[in-house]
Amino acid sequence: MSAHPQDSIHQESLQNPEDFWRKQASYITWHKKPDKTLEITKKTLPDGSSHPAWKWFPGGEVSTCYNCLDRHVKDTGHGDNIAIIWESPVTNDKQKFTYAQLLDEVEVLAGVLLEEGVQKGQVVLIYMPMIPAALIAMLAINRIGAIHAVVFGGFSPPSLAQRIEASSPAAIMTASCGIEAGKKPIGYKTLIESAIHQSKHKPAKTIIWQRDQHRWHPVNKGSGERNWQRLVKSARNRGVRAGCTPVKSNDAVYIIYTSGTTGAPKGVVREAAGHVVGLDLSIKYLFGIERGDVIFTASDVGWVVGHSYILYAPLLAGATTVQFEGKPIYPDAGIFWRLIEEHKINVLFTAPTALRAIRQLDPDSEKIQEVGKRGGLKSLRALFLAGERSEPSIVELYTEHLKSFGDTGASIVDNWWSSESGSPMTGLAQKATIRDDSKSSSLEHKPLLTKPGSAGKPMPGFDIRVVDDDGKECERGTMGNLVLGLPFAPTGLTQLWNDDERFLKSYLKRFGGKFMDTGDSGIIDGDGYVHVMSRADDIINVAAHRLSTGAIEQAVCSHPEIMEACVVGIPDSLKGHLPFAFVVINPAIKDVTEERRQQLFKEVNQAVRTQLGGIASLGGMIQGRGMIPKTRSGKTLRRVLRELLENAIHGDFEKDVSIPTTIEDIEVVAVAKEKIKDYFESHGKGKHKSIEGRPKL
Repeated sequence: MSAHPQDSIHQESLQNPEDFWRKQASYITWHKKPDKTLEITKKTLPDGSSHPAWKWFPGGEVSTCYNCLDRHVKDTGHGDNIAIIWESPVTNDKQKFTYAQLLDEVEVLAGVLLEEGVQKGQVVLIYMPMIPAALIAMLAINRIGAIHAVVFGGFSPPSLAQRIEASSPAAIMTASCGIEAGKKPIGYKTLIESAIHQSKHKPAKTIIWQRDQHRWHPVNKGSGERNWQRLVKSARNRGVRAGCTPVKSNDAVYIIYTSGTTGAPKGVVREAAGHVVGLDLSIKYLFGIERGDVIFTASDVGWVVGHSYILYAPLLAGATTVQFEGKPIYPDAGIFWRLIEEHKINVLFTAPTALRAIRQLDPDSEKIQEVGKRGGLKSLRALFLAGERSEPSIVELYTEHLKSFGDTGASIVDNWWSSESGSPMTGLAQKATIRDDSKSSSLEHKPLLTKPGSAGKPMPGFDIRVVDDDGKECERGTMGNLVLGLPFAPTGLTQLWNDDERFLKSYLKRFGGKFMDTGDSGIIDGDGYVHVMSRADDIINVAAHRLSTGAIEQAVCSHPEIMEACVVGIPDSLKGHLPFAFVVINPAIKDVTEERRQQLFKEVNQAVRTQLGGIASLGGMIQGRGMIPKTRSGKTLRRVLRELLENAIHGDFEKDVSIPTTIEDIEVVAVAKEKIKDYFESHGKGKHKSIEGRPKL
């Protein structure tokens, strides 16, 4: 039996990467065509260590903004097509921008940035809610050849200060407030000013988008603060605009900060040409989105999903993107389905956490049936899920809904990726043939079947392997470390911002430069489907947000009564996982009462929220001594504690766990096991529940 087109295309991309990606590069507009498609080199660090390196499309020059806007308006005459639909249930606002209107806004704001002193190659940090101004800012920064670093608008001042110091931005673009459903507006003024005060680097300008719900007042011009709307109005009246400034293929488009194991964020650099070429293929091949289609990516521009599939990829395709400010259950659990009906959305891309929240409030699926029965979901061709493992029960439930109410053949597509990859590494291609040179579709093939519990099959350019801890490839169906063969696909990172040493240590050193370490564990089954089962020790995935255990431990230990802490993820029926702390109390403190234990947990959690934000809040805490297992070299064995917690969730308190031979004191595991049992019997009973039973393949 012949291979499915997705399998054949994947093999072609690995066996003939230069021919494959040269063809994909022909579909974008270049200011200067590259000298070659791929250049393999070696990078040597100051300490003499080295690692494999690669460049995609070296010698070329490209403007991402031109490919997203100008070519649709000026080259192909599609300026009247809708580019952005903004929906904000929290403010009851709606807005639409055609491609021509969006280009107009971006041209003027880009001119403003130049007048405010931002230069090509400089960084501009964005700290904003989900409003159109955030997307316009990203495009305007790109238009002048600058680099944006978007920070999630809910981050605390210390976390924001870290990113200001790490990226040294010339300016900050922000808003007067963020708005959450059912809550008072969150003023950004004190957050931004506190972060700048804490950072050694002081940006020259802070440009503020004033929202009616809460004003930034006063705007202190003496310290570089500027009113965004006034700057734009003045520039427009004076005819100030900026054309596209192309950058070199391997120059940075943006920096996105991802959790690091030590608590210090890692600045993933996205290079210009690989970003455009890779996303242009991904949105059309994997998502099946073309000009005139509508995609709703329910994420935030603070995360890589928002960069790739709220903004850049849909606009590269000439499609319509829906930007959403709100929650999937506000004003009720039917908001997503009503938006699909209103805007005739073809693809919804969200996280399993959103579907769990909807299911929790609407257990009988009344809201989706209400819209579905009147034909409101007939436009929906696919529901994409990513950010965390999609449990089979949620996949099966929504598969039935799509079968009943969606477009013919509509399916669930789980996909696996990261800030580092820039686009999905796995999935089920919705257009399982690659366009030919005439840009017309060849014979259509049905997508591969969904296999609940898996994240699909590899995407072009991603050479996914499963290896043991020694780097030896595992047999099909065997759990191991998920790694990537080199070179990485074009959307993937090739460097960290100003930190070559950490790039080597974080991604290449573990397996001797042969593979890139993803930090995930899983299997590839007999059919070639990838199953991502868990994170490595140092990252916790909370509602599709990646949190560093090191950062949380640092916050926990900031409490004066805590001597040591170990944080791991505990399964949670809504958010997938929550941080859970094992803490060692200062020995000088005697006779800790139960009342004091509960108060200590509240105080520690407040410290975590203050330093890292509410998303990092602890789901629980066990206090004691002699319960944190370590190796003889001092490495904390988080995996052991995590397995003990997962066993406890399912009532398997006495079940053995895998203990490495390098453990310093095996009796510590017995102490931890007893402490966990006591916790669940006294505090945790009914509090902690897994999404479902233990994962089954």
